[in-house]
Amino acid sequence: MQTSAPLAGATDFGTDSGTDRELRKISVAGYVGSAIEFYDFFIYGTAAALVFPTVFFPDLGHTMAITASLGTFAAAFVARPVGAAVFGHFGDRISRKQMLVATLMLMGVATVGVGLIPSTASIGIVAPLLLLTMRLVQGFAVGGEWAGAVLMSAENAPARRRGFYGMFTQLGLGTALVMSNLVFLAVHVAVGDATPAFMQWGWRIPFLLSGVLIVTALVIRLRIKDDAIDAGSSTRSKDSGIPLVALLRRQGKTVLLAGGAAMCAPMLVFQAGTFITHYAADHMEYSTNVVLLNNVVGGICAIGCAALTAILSDTRGRRRVMLIGLSLAAPWSFVVIPLIETNNEMVFGLAVVITYALIGTCMGPLAAFVPEVFAGEYRYTAAALAHTGGAIIGGALPPVVSPVLMDTFGGWVVAVMMGGLAVISVLCAAALPETLPRLTAPR
Repeated sequence: MQTSAPLAGATDFGTDSGTDRELRKISVAGYVGSAIEFYDFFIYGTAAALVFPTVFFPDLGHTMAITASLGTFAAAFVARPVGAAVFGHFGDRISRKQMLVATLMLMGVATVGVGLIPSTASIGIVAPLLLLTMRLVQGFAVGGEWAGAVLMSAENAPARRRGFYGMFTQLGLGTALVMSNLVFLAVHVAVGDATPAFMQWGWRIPFLLSGVLIVTALVIRLRIKDDAIDAGSSTRSKDSGIPLVALLRRQGKTVLLAGGAAMCAPMLVFQAGTFITHYAADHMEYSTNVVLLNNVVGGICAIGCAALTAILSDTRGRRRVMLIGLSLAAPWSFVVIPLIETNNEMVFGLAVVITYALIGTCMGPLAAFVPEVFAGEYRYTAAALAHTGGAIIGGALPPVVSPVLMDTFGGWVVAVMMGGLAVISVLCAAALPETLPRLTAPR
């Protein structure tokens, strides 16, 4: 166990004296923003797996249509580093609150925009081009959302309760998973996926619903005091230089390690929500309702496990708890595909639920751990880039290449790819120092 002096990043937070009422408001704002961020990604991933190949890529062969559809899903991850750098820079130099409002508004425009795009049959190639454009805008906005949301909590919470207050941002993932799959399940049951109505307008309902959620989140976020959201920016000079340059010069290696440690969770999230959803419903011929319902149960498990590990990180250590989750996720990644291929609904359901439980276990401590390893002058930029880097490698690439790997080599290659990425996360997390004050204080 590491017992060196505390990291600079773990000790230069703006304040830990926020009132309980203000902390609750901040936590709710982070939770709602995170839930909407993941909701937007999940509904897109589900639609990319079940709907978009037919609606936007009808002239391609089956495998190429799936690959193209999941390619537009991955395109958002290309824009995320740009968003991370832009929103991180201005969040560190000007205002965290202004950036968080901007990210929400852009996310809302992009997601609702997807729901309004006519099909390729109606407007030709313009349809997939518009889809790609909206996806890039969404990715740009999301690049700065997670980091800003976790910093709201981390920079205001007491040092020994950062795990607890950071938990609320992480709970957004499980909540979004439940919401997105419930909405798709409700539409699927009400309209039926085999009817023209589902392909014409039924799939659009989850996207249009995002507009209502965005407005709700904006109202909540705008009610928080500016000085509360911008607490971290008060600890450093506004003339401290370009945050990205300072970050890469002083903690470039830490960014890479933090991104690697954060890679396993999005890999499991988007493999389960996109590729596995498509593979189970289309290739293994599991009922679409069964697939969606299992994702709902999985989301509930992710919520519980994220809450448990976030709270434990306040007493047992951020890195230690996260390493437990990653160490369990690594071997599981090698076996989840073979379990799904048993063509047994009970085994499939168990595989999905355990996958999401492990996702929650890995994600719980991240909201406190990632901000604590970076210095305040560039913390927004650092957290955004680290989280985005992990999401690109773990969340963007596997769902796109998995269909090709599956058709060419079989499911065992996909399992090896997933397991290899999980092992990298274990190694990166092990290379980072512990940040919990009780465990880093010198003896």
